[in-house]
Amino acid sequence: MTAMSRAQIEALIPHRKPMLLVDEVLEQTDSTIHCVKTFEPDEFFLQGHFPNFPLVPGVILCECCLQSGAILLANVTPNQGVVPVATRIDGAKFKRMVRPGEKVDIQVVLKEVVSNAYFMTGKVTVDGQLAARLDFACSVAKPE
Repeated sequence: MTAMSRAQIEALIPHRKPMLLVDEVLEQTDSTIHCVKTFEPDEFFLQGHFPNFPLVPGVILCECCLQSGAILLANVTPNQGVVPVATRIDGAKFKRMVRPGEKVDIQVVLKEVVSNAYFMTGKVTVDGQLAARLDFACSVAKPE
């Protein structure tokens, strides 16, 4: 699949600003996705994390992976009118600080599907350096 713009991303997942944490999809296959996000200095979560030394919170890096996984699942579960829901995060590791102005590469691999559970691995890098890695699972739910 070719690159995907923000408008195309918004057509696939329910996240919106300020919580939409994927700027663009660079490439995608049936089981992998490569996305990018540039963290702007005015992001709401940087305001108090931390004054005089802003850092992107680790949970936000995890959310980047979860949203990228949701975009990937939108193609695995097309036209079902479902919303991806995180059910598990395992083994999250944070290896490098991410600062305002930095662009992260987000790569997610779909490892296994069991019924309506989707098991994935996510990696966030900056300039080729690992910033975060996690294993996670999502299921899909019908919005009410």
